[in-house]
Amino acid sequence: MLLDGATLTCAQVAAGGPVSIGSLDRAGAAWRTAQSLAGPVYGQSTGVGANKDTAVEQGGLDLLRSHAGGAGPLVSEARARAMLVVRLNQLLAGGSGVNPALLPVLAEAVNGGFTPPVRTYGAIGTGDLTALATTALCLLGEREWRGPGGASGPGPRFALSSGDALPFISCGAATLADAALAVHGLRTLMESAVTVAARSFTAVGASAEPLAPAVHEARPHRGQAEVAVRLRGMLTAEEAVRVQDPYGYRAFAQVHGAAMDGLERAERVVEVDLNAATENPLFHGELAWHNGNFHAAPVALALDALRAALVPTAQLSAARLATLMEPAYTGLLPFLAGSQGRSGAMILEYVAQDALAELRLLSAPAAGGTAVISRGTEDHASFATQAARAALRCLEPLEIVLACELVAARRALSQRGSAGEPDRPLDADLDEARRELSG
Repeated sequence: MLLDGATLTCAQVAAGGPVSIGSLDRAGAAWRTAQSLAGPVYGQSTGVGANKDTAVEQGGLDLLRSHAGGAGPLVSEARARAMLVVRLNQLLAGGSGVNPALLPVLAEAVNGGFTPPVRTYGAIGTGDLTALATTALCLLGEREWRGPGGASGPGPRFALSSGDALPFISCGAATLADAALAVHGLRTLMESAVTVAARSFTAVGASAEPLAPAVHEARPHRGQAEVAVRLRGMLTAEEAVRVQDPYGYRAFAQVHGAAMDGLERAERVVEVDLNAATENPLFHGELAWHNGNFHAAPVALALDALRAALVPTAQLSAARLATLMEPAYTGLLPFLAGSQGRSGAMILEYVAQDALAELRLLSAPAAGGTAVISRGTEDHASFATQAARAALRCLEPLEIVLACELVAARRALSQRGSAGEPDRPLDADLDEARRELSG
């Protein structure tokens, strides 16, 4: 894929490469501006944080060494590679002041399967300093890369100068990478959820009346209307069995549509920042502009809203699963069992509720926190890093809830007009359903 600093999407971040790079003009212009300035420039001729007023000469490499201090397990190679793709694209957008000769080397790392050994903990949504400092030390040869297959060893090198140090690490590329991976994965699951719901609608003979155009023209939320149209197209026209169905069916378009609206907003916000110059200072024109573009409040707030929206749609999936256990809705034996008194698919409700509980825990907002650090000079944080990390963790429990519904709906449909299945373990069924849902 071509990186141009302007058009990177969440889906492309998830693809991970290979990459090619477009024009270096904007990166080159910012670098020349950074080289030409003689006055005090944060992180170039001064220290950072509370040391902003202290003159420092050639302190950049020490800055990298001091900031490469994360903790916890290494993030996956996929997440580290996504971070490299995001940072490379941001540098192409211009404004950083980094030597543009670095950019082809970063592309070489992505295409060669090299990733830095980035630790999980070390950022609070105001810049992924530990992750990028670790990457910089790999480029300098002071730390080993993880090569293809995960083995440590030498990789692409670039002699970063002192002046390249802060410009390279002053960004939220790791947080944005996690956010992009989460948004892309959640889009896949949320779209699959409509297909799963269609199977449940058919299995219990739920009415399609709540999906009628007149209903959604009367309340024109975009996501609601689009979900209704898509689901309606998956159902065959049959006479309704009941006047009104439970909310898992009757309010599906409203609840799932609201979650899709949240997903759309989160995707827009993340993709703005994937292609933005979030540098401090920002080298533009003939000046260095000291600013707060590094603060990821928009990303944190959008991801908080998205995670909250996942819970109601998963709750309705669990509610539909409950109806699939009920003879009054399916016309089959309780729990879709093969014979009276057997447990059938009963365990699916336990599994779904366990995963749903995890999803509820992950829905807690991150943006409500704050931090005062660096002797009080940095007096707020977005915690977008934690919001993105939690969004990534939502993929598994949401997938499991939907898989439980899918397995039950398939079982109900397969038992129509035939003998029920004998009791057996359902873990393989769930594994297969999860693979289908995640694409």
